[in-house]
Amino acid sequence: MRQTWHDLLFAHWPLAPEVLRPLVPPSLPLDIFDGRAWIAVVPFHMSDVAPRGVPALPGLSAFPELNVRTYVTLEDKPGVLFFSLDAASRLAVEAARLAYHLPYYHAAMSVAPEGDGVRYGSRRLDRRAAPAELRARYAPAGPVFRTHAGSLEHFLTERYCLYAPASGGRLYRAEIHHPPWPLQPAGAAFEQNTMAVAHGIRLPSEPPLLHFARRLDVVLWPPCRLT
Repeated sequence: MRQTWHDLLFAHWPLAPEVLRPLVPPSLPLDIFDGRAWIAVVPFHMSDVAPRGVPALPGLSAFPELNVRTYVTLEDKPGVLFFSLDAASRLAVEAARLAYHLPYYHAAMSVAPEGDGVRYGSRRLDRRAAPAELRARYAPAGPVFRTHAGSLEHFLTERYCLYAPASGGRLYRAEIHHPPWPLQPAGAAFEQNTMAVAHGIRLPSEPPLLHFARRLDVVLWPPCRLT
């Protein structure tokens, strides 16, 4: 699959590892940086979503997406573990659940330009998960930079696979290929954010670590079963 991600916000909060450990399958080691685990709420919108070699389809290949994620490593491969992924396309939700074993849910979503950034809204409609909502404004607040190995920003963003637990104890990994993130510092105002609470996670009161990325071209490979 190919995708292009636009106007993406990384909003990261640190948590004690024992808060997230019960929510992560025992077979997946939870990644820790300086003694803390991290959870992220990541809104963006996508275009050109289609199998490689297949033209994008109007009305089906562009839509907003919003995920809640943490970080794990297995067999020396750092990756992303998603608690939820909300999308405005019913077809994309069902296809991703089937093909990638990911916890996708349908939501009513909107993205509108606002200055140099965006106004973003999402309200989950899918009854297979707890209600969750995000209303936020965010924008870049500095120049583009590249992360360096060993930095917190590199730890949080430069991950090139996802892990997907499935029923019966199965575990899948899918490779993700893209250039290094063109990150920028960001500013954000959250009018409503219950994305983590929907998973029983209370975010800390401290402000999140914020980064923005204007665009990234991505290729996802089919998932491989590990267990």
